Amino acid sequence: MWDDETRYAVIRGKDARYDGQFITAVLTTGIYCRPSCPARTPARANVAFYPSAAAAQRAGFRSCRRCFPDDAPGSPRWKVGSDVASRAMRLIDDGLVEREGVAGLARRLGYTERHVSRVLVDELGASPQALAIAHRLHHARALLEGTALPVSEVAFAAGFGSVRQFNDAARAAWALTPGEVRRRAGAPGVAAAGTTRLTLRLRYRAPASIERALAFLGARAIAGVEAWDGRTYARTMRLPHGGATVTLAPGPGCVAAELALEDVRDLAAAVARCRRLLDLDADPAAVDSSLVGSELLAPLVAAAPGLRVPGAVEPFEMVVRAIVGQQVSVAGARRTLGVLVERFGAELSVPREGGLEDPGVLSVPNGAGRAFPSPEALADVDPAMGLMPRARWRAVSAAARGLLDGDLDLGPGADRAEARAALLAIPGIGPWTAEYVALRALGDPDAFPAGDLVLQKAAGLDGRALAATAEGWRPWRAYAALHLWTAVTEGRTP
Repeated sequence: MWDDETRYAVIRGKDARYDGQFITAVLTTGIYCRPSCPARTPARANVAFYPSAAAAQRAGFRSCRRCFPDDAPGSPRWKVGSDVASRAMRLIDDGLVEREGVAGLARRLGYTERHVSRVLVDELGASPQALAIAHRLHHARALLEGTALPVSEVAFAAGFGSVRQFNDAARAAWALTPGEVRRRAGAPGVAAAGTTRLTLRLRYRAPASIERALAFLGARAIAGVEAWDGRTYARTMRLPHGGATVTLAPGPGCVAAELALEDVRDLAAAVARCRRLLDLDADPAAVDSSLVGSELLAPLVAAAPGLRVPGAVEPFEMVVRAIVGQQVSVAGARRTLGVLVERFGAELSVPREGGLEDPGVLSVPNGAGRAFPSPEALADVDPAMGLMPRARWRAVSAAARGLLDGDLDLGPGADRAEARAALLAIPGIGPWTAEYVALRALGDPDAFPAGDLVLQKAAGLDGRALAATAEGWRPWRAYAALHLWTAVTEGRTP
C-alpha cells in the first residue's frame, strides 16, 4: 500500500513504470496527469492523488494535454486481482456497461447494483457509471482523432446516449468540444462504407518483451484465423457486434495496432482484447523483482526482462486450443486446428484489400479470413467425425455447451476459482488443460501447469518437484512458466 509521500516521490522522478497505477491532480490548475508527465513538478501542497481518471474527473479535474493520462496503460491491479473491483474493471474495459448497462455488470458479477457501486466507489473513487463515462471518452477520442466519422456517430459508437451527453462529458473531461479535439489532431483517417479503420498506439510499461510475445503467438498461428511474417502478427476477431481484424507490431514505446471493425461499437472490446492478448497492463517491475530471487529463474529473467504472458481474444478458442493440444506437438495441434477452422469457422465480412505485404492498407491478412469456430458451431459435433479422438471432441462440445448455458464463465469478469472447478468437471479436461486455460484465457498470473513436459524439461525436475519449487514463485507462476518455455524455444535452458 502506497502513501501519498511515496506517490509524490514517484512523480518527482517522472518514472513511466508507474503510469496508470494512480492519477496526479494539480489543485492550482485543475488538471490531472500521469506520474511521468513532463511538465514541471508542482509543489507537494498543490497535489492530490486519485486511484483512477474517473475519480479525478468526478472531482472536477480535466485531462492534461501534454501527457494524455487517459492513454496510460491500465492499472496492473485490475489485471491480476480476483476481487469484485478487479473483475468489474476488466468487464468495464471490455465495454460491458455500454452493451448491458450497470445492471448487466452487476448480474455478471453476481451481486446487486448497490453492492457493486459501493465497492467501486470505495476502491476507485467513482461509480460504475462514472468509470464507464471515462472509458467512453477514451475510445471517443480515438475515433475523433483516427476516423472521419461524424461527431454524432462517434458519440453513439462510444456508448453515449446522445450527442449532448457526449459534448457535456467532453467539456468536463477535456475542456474541449469533440470538434476541437478533432481539429487539434489534424487530418483524420478514412472511414470506408461499412467498415471503420483506424491505427492505434497501445501503451505498456517498460521493459516489455513485445517481440517475444508476438513470436509466441506467431509460432502457434492457426491458418485461416492468424498470420505471422516474423515481425507482424495479424488475426481475425469475433466481437459482440460483428467481425474485425487486427495487425499488431512493435512500435516505439508501444504496440502499433491497425484495426478494421465491421461495427464501430466494438472498438472498446477490440482494444481490451488486444491488450489482454499481449498482457500490456502487466507490472514488469513487480514480476521481475520477485522472480529474480529464484536461482533457477534469475538468469532467464536477466535474458528476457519484461516478458509477457500471451492471453486470448476469445476464451472458447483457448479452451479448444488446450484440448486439441493435449499430448501433441505445437505443429500437430496447428494442423488439426487449421482443419477445424476450415470446416467450422465462419467467413468474415470485413473486406479483403491487401495483406501483410502492404502494411499501409488495413485489411484481412492473406490467409486469415475466417473467425475461429463459435461455441454454437461446436456444441453438437459428432465425436465420430475423426480429426481427433472422440474423448477430445466430447470435451470440446461439453465446454461449448457450458459456455452457452452459462455453467462455464471464462470472460474477463469470471471468478477464476469457479472457472477452474467448472473446467475440471468436464470429462476430458484435467489439471494441465485447466491451468493452461487459466494462464491464457483467464489471465491468472499465478496459473501454472506443473504437469507440462516442456516445463519439467526446462527446470530439470519431475512434475511433483516442479510443483513444489513453483510454490516459491507465487503469485507470478504464469510468468515463470513463460520464462521456462521461452528458454527452451531459444535454446537457453537453465
